[in-house]
Amino acid sequence: MCGIVGIIHPSSTSAEDILGEMLARITHRGPDDSGTFIDQKVAFGMRRLSIIDVEGGKQPISSEDGSLIIVFNGEIYNFKELRAELVLGGHTFKTHTDTEVILHLYEEKGEDAVRALRGMFTFFIYDIKKGKVVVARDPFGIKPLYYMMKDGMVRAIGSEIKSLLAPPQYKKEINEEAIFQYLSFQYNPLRETFFKGIYRLPPATYLIIDVKTGHAEEKKYWSFSFHANDTMDEERAAKELAGILMDSVEHHMISDVPLGAFLSGGVDSALIVGAIRAAHPKGELKTFTIGAKDVNEFGEARSVAEALNTTHIEIILDPDEYFAELPRIAWHFDEPVADPSAVALYFLAREASKYVKVVLSGEGADELFGGYNIYREPFALEKFNRIPAFLRVPLLALTRLPFEIKGMNYLRRYQKKLEERYIGNAQVFSPEEAKMMWRGTPYERVSLAPLYKEASAWSDSTKMQYIDIHTWLPGDILAKADKMNMAHSLELRVPFLDREVAAFAQTIPDRLKFKNGATKYLLRKAAQAFVPPATQKRKKLGFPVPLAVWLKERTDWQSTLIAHPFITSRFNTKAIQKLINDHVSGRKDNARKLFVFIMLVAWHDAFFGDKI
Repeated sequence: MCGIVGIIHPSSTSAEDILGEMLARITHRGPDDSGTFIDQKVAFGMRRLSIIDVEGGKQPISSEDGSLIIVFNGEIYNFKELRAELVLGGHTFKTHTDTEVILHLYEEKGEDAVRALRGMFTFFIYDIKKGKVVVARDPFGIKPLYYMMKDGMVRAIGSEIKSLLAPPQYKKEINEEAIFQYLSFQYNPLRETFFKGIYRLPPATYLIIDVKTGHAEEKKYWSFSFHANDTMDEERAAKELAGILMDSVEHHMISDVPLGAFLSGGVDSALIVGAIRAAHPKGELKTFTIGAKDVNEFGEARSVAEALNTTHIEIILDPDEYFAELPRIAWHFDEPVADPSAVALYFLAREASKYVKVVLSGEGADELFGGYNIYREPFALEKFNRIPAFLRVPLLALTRLPFEIKGMNYLRRYQKKLEERYIGNAQVFSPEEAKMMWRGTPYERVSLAPLYKEASAWSDSTKMQYIDIHTWLPGDILAKADKMNMAHSLELRVPFLDREVAAFAQTIPDRLKFKNGATKYLLRKAAQAFVPPATQKRKKLGFPVPLAVWLKERTDWQSTLIAHPFITSRFNTKAIQKLINDHVSGRKDNARKLFVFIMLVAWHDAFFGDKI
């Protein structure tokens, strides 16, 4: 696990200094080592967190003739199989790393080498003979990659945005549209980041850059889609899925350093820990969980840890530290993400990093297997259609009342098309609310129509999964998984987001995702091979944060938020004050909406203020 950076057409007089500063800003991603390459056309380098071939895996790595040079971030879980094939084909290796495997594979297949990789990755290959740079990102976007554009050309590349702020040709400027979109999504769904001129490379994409001109050509090499097997047999499918998950976990355990796991007490993380135990019944395995003093799932996680014989460590969130660390957390995030559990993950990773260098976790299971309760909503709405019209029409009229009653939001959602009501798990402000809050240049909320068009043939619940896999998963879930763990030099691996697991998940019909009132039904059935019976039936859990209570109990944040120049210059402060008043008085739970602004201020202070 590493952090990578690169400059196209570096200044010969300052390339070394600029590259050094870019790398210094991501030392947390790789505190063990660093390496650089500089010529007149390209300068690039990496910070290394040593996981595989600790002694011999120094980067950059070059090909035998020196015409190809690579820096790499991530892990390739099938690198041993690929290496064996390449050796049979006549390739000679000087290390035992997965990095060198990618390079030799590129010699064989060119850009198509990326299709053979099973893992999480970003890489930067300098092809000297062909005068080009190839950069790529893994299929689901587990590892981040950004690039800076100037005058229509790619000028710099980095694992984190903060590196791209270092080159002198970049002038830091806020992307106002990203702020507006963030109000609805709680993260930035745009390609262009919160910093104008800096873009994220999408998942499953590679970029070919001509080093003479800086011109870049972008290509997508993989796409996720559903093709349900309507004849799937439940018992056989559960057994097959258990075997696929076991294989994925075993591949994800490849490491030359200590490894542990996050354990929330829910079925996803418990399944991962259970599979680790199945692979290695003996030996110490450390598991980690976090929660607040009065709101936690310590008991559930502890019961799983005891059943699976792990050395279990519990971390208690401290509200004072939680709020005090927000600017530092925002700095590590690069862009504001208003997810309260992301902050909890930061503290969880901090503690885990004292014991291990690698952790396995359950991200991606809900999106692939249908784990969110909201995915069941279309079935509930279909039932509402069966109510006779003489009853249904008066019920719908209740939405016009000037006050709120229980169930009114459900009725409102019924009257909207799926495309109008669902933009992913993270929706905070409606389009109308966002426009009312915003005082800047008018924008429209990002349309997900292209994604809905791609998913038009599927059921509504499957469409919702598809939307989340392409938006919420890379934009929030995987962003926090990478940034919050790498903040503490901890590598997080996600066995559910494996290409073999995904290939099976694509085929599961709705009747085996949602059954007997349960979500991700087939996954729960497969989990019988690994976890205690009580855990198999447990509702979706996580690392709970009592944010609503904390925002009521504390008053220090209110005046700071409402008077912050960044807020007063762009937002309707009267509307924000009403959110505060309604929340503090108990009239409404506005914690999520308020946290959007709290994290926005933390981000602004981190990158444009003087608090860090």
